[in-house]
Amino acid sequence: MNASSLTLTKKTHSCVRLERGGQSLVIDPGGFSEQDATAGADAFLVTHEHPDHFDEERLRAGLEANPAAQLWTLRSVAEKLTAAFPGRVHTVGHGDTFTAAGLDVQVHGELHAVIHPDIPRITNIGFLVDGSVFHPGDALTVPDHPVDTLMLPVMAPWSKISEVIDYVREVKPRRAIDVHDALLTDLARPIYDKQIGALGGTDHGRLAPGDATRL
Repeated sequence: MNASSLTLTKKTHSCVRLERGGQSLVIDPGGFSEQDATAGADAFLVTHEHPDHFDEERLRAGLEANPAAQLWTLRSVAEKLTAAFPGRVHTVGHGDTFTAAGLDVQVHGELHAVIHPDIPRITNIGFLVDGSVFHPGDALTVPDHPVDTLMLPVMAPWSKISEVIDYVREVKPRRAIDVHDALLTDLARPIYDKQIGALGGTDHGRLAPGDATRL
């Protein structure tokens, strides 16, 4: 077992936990994720303000439980928590780099995917963690950096499967693991698995909530 490797634990929907060396980082603990999704974490990353990615109650609980924990996110989320946790909430945007829970993080992307032309686009950022794991939030952002493990937003009101497949092809990760999957029914999962697996050009898989894998 490689002590320096990352452990990724899938939570419900778009929430994931990354751990190494006794420190843990949680991305997008939203309203669809487990009530204790933030428990014990040293750092939090939030891609955007939509409630399935940002749950203020869960984040406040995580920051209150660990006085050393910090949050990195965009302005729309940061402004809701900065006053309560001075010095611990960091506003970041495309091109920024920082270290969270001992892991190097790069920020990529600026806007949420188009839901409908009549709906104004909000901001959205993706996080490349440890130079290898990319979580794009609600966008099909292609970082200007090789990606080993892509957290793939597999199903959303703003996407169709052809876009998901083309996104995998463009990023060219070594493997893609599904996120943004809470609305994907058990009937649909085999269809998505088959099509993305056959056409994406990379190893594609999914984890049930609570399952972990070593990266």
